[in-house]
Amino acid sequence: MANTPQAKKRIRRNDRRAEINGNRVGRIRTFVKKLESALAAGDKDAATAAIAQVQPELARGVAKGVLHKNTAARKFSRLTKRLAALA
Repeated sequence: MANTPQAKKRIRRNDRRAEINGNRVGRIRTFVKKLESALAAGDKDAATAAIAQVQPELARGVAKGVLHKNTAARKFSRLTKRLAALA
């Protein structure tokens, strides 16, 4: 257990940040799942609309530090490739 006031404050702060970051990652996953379901259904219009929402969410995740930039780039690249294969 933390003894110093600074260590106690860090624990409180880390708990708050973990909750916020978890919500951010969950939001990204939700958008990716919407896109993947549209791709699985073969709905090009829905997939095109979904990828327009996924890209800024991935970029925001990188900017906020919850995703590594290469991870976001890899996910976006693979999803874009799957969308292009629908045509």
